[in-house]
Amino acid sequence: MGDRIIAALSFFGAAGTVTGSCSMLELPNARFLVDCGMFQGNKTVRELNDKPFPFDPAAVDFLILTHAHIDHSGLLPKLVKHGFSGPIYATPPTADLLAFMLLDSAKIQKSNAERLNRKRQRKGEAPIEPTYTEKHAHQTLGLLTPKGYDFWFEPKPGVHARFWNAGHMLGSASVEIRCPDHEDGATMRLMFSGDLGPEEKVFHPEPNAEAGFDYIVCESTYGDRDRDDYTLETRREMLRKELVRGLSGGGNVVIPAFAVERSQELLHDIGVLLAQGDIPHTRVFLDSPLAKAVTEIFIKYAHTLDDVELDERELFRDPRFHLVQDVEESKGINQITGGAIIISASGMADAGRIQHHIKNNIWRSNATILFVGYQAPGTLGHYITSGEPVVRIHGREYAVKAEIRQLGNYSAHADQGELLEWVMERAPVAGKLFLNHGDDDAREEMARLLIDRGIDPEKIVLPQMDETFEIVARDAKSKGRLPERIPRNELLTDWNNDYAAFLVALTQRLHDAESDEQRRRLISKLQQAL
Repeated sequence: MGDRIIAALSFFGAAGTVTGSCSMLELPNARFLVDCGMFQGNKTVRELNDKPFPFDPAAVDFLILTHAHIDHSGLLPKLVKHGFSGPIYATPPTADLLAFMLLDSAKIQKSNAERLNRKRQRKGEAPIEPTYTEKHAHQTLGLLTPKGYDFWFEPKPGVHARFWNAGHMLGSASVEIRCPDHEDGATMRLMFSGDLGPEEKVFHPEPNAEAGFDYIVCESTYGDRDRDDYTLETRREMLRKELVRGLSGGGNVVIPAFAVERSQELLHDIGVLLAQGDIPHTRVFLDSPLAKAVTEIFIKYAHTLDDVELDERELFRDPRFHLVQDVEESKGINQITGGAIIISASGMADAGRIQHHIKNNIWRSNATILFVGYQAPGTLGHYITSGEPVVRIHGREYAVKAEIRQLGNYSAHADQGELLEWVMERAPVAGKLFLNHGDDDAREEMARLLIDRGIDPEKIVLPQMDETFEIVARDAKSKGRLPERIPRNELLTDWNNDYAAFLVALTQRLHDAESDEQRRRLISKLQQAL
């Protein structure tokens, strides 16, 4: 037997967080990344986007991308800006989505830099550059190398990879890697889960892959929680009730929704309800250029979609649907005072055209603002759903008179039970099981439950940010961490300050409540927060 080849596996993002996914595998003949995502969240976390990479981008041979969400793909143009020039392997739908999403992200980087530079100019400070520009996004798109599911490809001699369906979004994939372990031809097998979707998910079948790996890197976003039991039918029934309720008041129903996947799921469900006559005949506006472009990509891949109740020739083509691109047409929607469903980005209402639709409807008592996803602290959506009586939009204050409603069960992530099932179906694990893409509470709870199911606790690892592990088949040990790019106490302090401020504000509103109904709703919010 020849000398064993030692590899290094590093975690440069999504280790103790749910953002900035980026892992590196270093072999004697190859150095490559799995994902290179943007950090999203509080100010401390976002600042990582403009700090230097903890590795030399020019020394990376290639990159394998699990899916198009910005927390997995958003720093690809920055990687190219700083010297990366290798191929980027992704599924064909992911490549098509990136053609719009990276350019959209580049425009946001430019807008953010311009806004900050106006402030810096007033303070006499030097201007800053955007994280990357449209030029870098175009250069990135030129490196995309599409590969289909269940198809082996060889990015470097001796390194083989293939994509498995991850069920998370259009084109999402888990990545299987096979590489040499020693000179007599044995191989080391690794599996990167990417983000995994739930079993009940319109458009995509549930995740799949083979079993028996030396190493598994698995997400743990919902490792500490289960969603309520539901089916696609019960979810659609819940949506039907909300839409009927909202439209019966005579006003509009405004739905903040992310442009990718969430908007298309809503359009599909609304299309089914309209076709079956389950909701009133009404106009439906999808007001987001990015969402419109993504919807066209869904139509392109309609023949591959799962659990779609409409014929692929009808999908998203209901004559009552209006997919809005033009700014003037978007402004025209604001003249509609009732009887319309308006879907627009972003999902947390913190930017984009949705803010115009909210400020045009939130002060109307017959209107409904329907949220269909998590609202992070500090976003406009969070303030509205927390019961604020007045919110500030574009520098002006608006009284919250509209009915504020929330609807769950549109999550694209597998919950605790589904994550555990996916891991157990990949077993046995000869070496280590790394739990990433989750906060520490989620990872620790998922680890505990895996141990209850028979996984050796010595095999479970919770990597920290910028930690590297030496690996060979069936063995791994930490080489330690690089100097901290983000002090952990600062990360926790940022979050705790936001959380504490939220609790204080909620408690004050409870003290000032004028009716039993207001107090009941605020007590419920406070209990949920605690």
